[in-house]
Amino acid sequence: MSVTQDEMLDSWKQRSFLQSLNAVDWLWALAVLAGTAWVLVQYGPAMDFYEVSILSGLALSLVVSGWAWKPVRVFSGVVVLLTLFALWRYGNSLAAGETDFFLRFMFASQSAIMWMSALFVMATLAYFAALFARSEFTGKVATSMTWSATAMGTVGLMVRWRESYLISPDVGHVPVSNLYEVFVLFAIITALIYLFYEGRYRTRAMGGFALLVISSAVVFLLWYAFERNAAEIQPLVPALQSYWMKIHVPANFIGYGAFALAAMVGVAYLLSERFAFFRERLPAQEMLDDVMYKAISLGFAFFTVATILGALWAAEAWGGYWSWDPKETWALIVWLNYAAWLHMRLTRGWRGAPMAWWSVIGLFITLFAFVGVNMFLSGLHSYGEL
Repeated sequence: MSVTQDEMLDSWKQRSFLQSLNAVDWLWALAVLAGTAWVLVQYGPAMDFYEVSILSGLALSLVVSGWAWKPVRVFSGVVVLLTLFALWRYGNSLAAGETDFFLRFMFASQSAIMWMSALFVMATLAYFAALFARSEFTGKVATSMTWSATAMGTVGLMVRWRESYLISPDVGHVPVSNLYEVFVLFAIITALIYLFYEGRYRTRAMGGFALLVISSAVVFLLWYAFERNAAEIQPLVPALQSYWMKIHVPANFIGYGAFALAAMVGVAYLLSERFAFFRERLPAQEMLDDVMYKAISLGFAFFTVATILGALWAAEAWGGYWSWDPKETWALIVWLNYAAWLHMRLTRGWRGAPMAWWSVIGLFITLFAFVGVNMFLSGLHSYGEL
């Protein structure tokens, strides 16, 4: 069997990946490992085997992510520094959040999340302004605001984690336990996935569409916070007091974020197909189709993992892997929808507008599984109701 030149090149690239890493890459890995070791020294005695395993896996993932996507290094460094600054200002007193200037107006969890919300909305407007005016400078401003919003949201979640323990060690928990917290997580994850594709394809023209779904989540988040006082930290219900939550929920929301991004890219595709105005300003339809496919592939992989983790968690919490609870049923519907989408793409070669429409419809199916089930149905997952 002959080996093509492309296959030889791919094999060489795989063998030489580690050899291609430079001193900065290894310093990045060393910094992550040192930070992980510090966490284990400080909090290791209070962590069980599963928590140590999760932390180790996250550290390894962060190292590899920083190698493959360089902006993650700056982003992570900024988040760590701002979070440590906020924790230093808090000390051991939650009351400092009411009196300290930096906490009250910038880095307390609710303040940081408000900054996140404002920056995401402004970034959405800036991206569309850049698209309509074809302004490279405005696009760069939009990208900077998106990175800043994502950093502030991440800082907000990290500080909220510490705030929960300052209330009481019994109340302390990772901040992915209710709709308020997971909407923040959704905004962060969706933005990071978009920023990755923005850098990979070297275009900001999709930004307004991607940020539009994030801004919609922000509007709901603000309504939920002010109307239902959802920003208040509450103790975990017994069903959520498990290490499974720390991996099941983030994996789920990587899926949700990727599906949301694919749907908005699908909207951009349909507009570019129908209107010359958008066709002249948006990337080529082949590129939009490719981003949509890759986003759904990414989301499907993580959503599959999340579903398996959820089944394992259910077996431990409720004694069975599957109970046809409404949340589980709709998770299966979401999974089948995107499995069918990928099947038709890979085996039948479907492309273009039909797949774009399908991805948009898929967002509404996902949205109902995400929020609608909590609003209209009840079951074992009823702890997430509005």
